[in-house]
Amino acid sequence: MHAYVEGIGLCGPGLDGWAHAAPVLAGQAEYILAPANPPTGTLLPAAERRRAPKTVKLALAVGTEAFAAALRDPAATATIFASSGGDGDTIHDILTMLATPLRELSPTRFHNSVHNAAAGYWSIATGATAASTSLCAHDDSFAAGLLETIAQTSATAQPAALIAYDVPYPAPLFAVRPVGAVFGVALVLSPVPTSAAFARLDVSLTPGNCLFSLAIPALEELRQTTPVARCLPLLAGLAQGLAAEVSLGYLDDMTLRLRISPRPEVGWQDAA
Repeated sequence: MHAYVEGIGLCGPGLDGWAHAAPVLAGQAEYILAPANPPTGTLLPAAERRRAPKTVKLALAVGTEAFAAALRDPAATATIFASSGGDGDTIHDILTMLATPLRELSPTRFHNSVHNAAAGYWSIATGATAASTSLCAHDDSFAAGLLETIAQTSATAQPAALIAYDVPYPAPLFAVRPVGAVFGVALVLSPVPTSAAFARLDVSLTPGNCLFSLAIPALEELRQTTPVARCLPLLAGLAQGLAAEVSLGYLDDMTLRLRISPRPEVGWQDAA
């Protein structure tokens, strides 16, 4: 299967937006570690914005950036949301409340706790009516989301967007499920080359463990400690703008292999 990358959104430690992060990931600028700073979006109405948890705000931020770069209408584009654990803060609050004699659970807390909460807020914010999928595959949630997104674009011959995000759990949940940092990424993919597309991804799923790592130690640590940040080898390959092959781990004994082909000067169709 293959797909064409039209837009990227990114927010992570020292990686504030794709335009800022691309030179860092390409090795052309120094990586300076700093807390992730998701921009405050205005897509949601004020009341919904106040109720939205951090995971939702992060997902909306990277999704908005990717769609703006792709020049796509989010209302008409299918979406795939992926997270290794969803909103830990909301789960913590629910469990804390259930441990009290009153056990009075807020309806807002409940609807924020479901794994497709970000997809729901996205549909409210953008007026989206296209199909939406929310999935989880533990540490390999980004790879699972990317595989699903490319499969959908191939099967439907329509564009789709992957929006993946992770936020650290609070204590005591963090002790049993440590997530290293706030990290979100979005990719808008098309089944055919377009004027916005700047790279082609050819994907295959093969047996065997993935041994891929990053050359920058701080980024490699981020990749290892934050599940969705396992996308960083792919983002680094895209940032370099060169033909490359990268691998992402998938489940215990599989590898998602990705061949990156940048846009030729004559265009993919002419080059073929």
